[in-house]
Amino acid sequence: MGAAPYTSPMAYTLHVGEKRYSSWSARPWILLRGLGLPFEERLVSLQPDPGKAGRFANLPGGRVPVLDDGAVRVWDSLAIVEYLAERHPGVWPADPAARALARSSCAEMHGGFQALRGQMSMDVAARRPQRRRGDAVLADIARIEALWTEARRRFGQGGPHLFGAFGAADAYFAPVAFRFRTYGVELGGEAGLALRTLLAHPAVQAWSDAGSSEPRLADHDLDVMYPEDRS
Repeated sequence: MGAAPYTSPMAYTLHVGEKRYSSWSARPWILLRGLGLPFEERLVSLQPDPGKAGRFANLPGGRVPVLDDGAVRVWDSLAIVEYLAERHPGVWPADPAARALARSSCAEMHGGFQALRGQMSMDVAARRPQRRRGDAVLADIARIEALWTEARRRFGQGGPHLFGAFGAADAYFAPVAFRFRTYGVELGGEAGLALRTLLAHPAVQAWSDAGSSEPRLADHDLDVMYPEDRS
């Protein structure tokens, strides 16, 4: 699937939350950075201080991430991915079957895995391996491992990432990779390779390094306590 040449006269602006915690902001940021697309970053802090309502008042739905492209504004991380795919090659795999699996996997991630989100909140600076995991979390981990294994076995011949070359699926699952690192989740085979490759990607490392240097907001589950980071 070809993408129309990008003709915007200005670079993108991406509004994000703190890198330490903002899993949804990580997805378009890592995708833009990984594809080498120029953008300006603007932090909209999730810090629960008196200015928080004002910071989010002008964002659609009061949430991050939000992408500005001149007069065009796009919100929700998956909508941002699709907007970028209309303008740039390499966001989704070129092969139709690979593209269908990549899109379906990202959509499943977008709306599912509630147990994983609830019990393994993202904190790129933390390391707290779990000794026990509930059945629902184990099922989510197994499903992600199956998705990654299928992607690698069917479409990973062109490189070490989920669909060979780096793209939207890798960016979309980067927060899962952070969670697996934090909570000591180990994967084998092709899924383990995908996990190690993703964590080693320069764009993923850049997000993680920046987030690890940020101050801690609070001991909380971001997905529950901070609905502003839910798109």
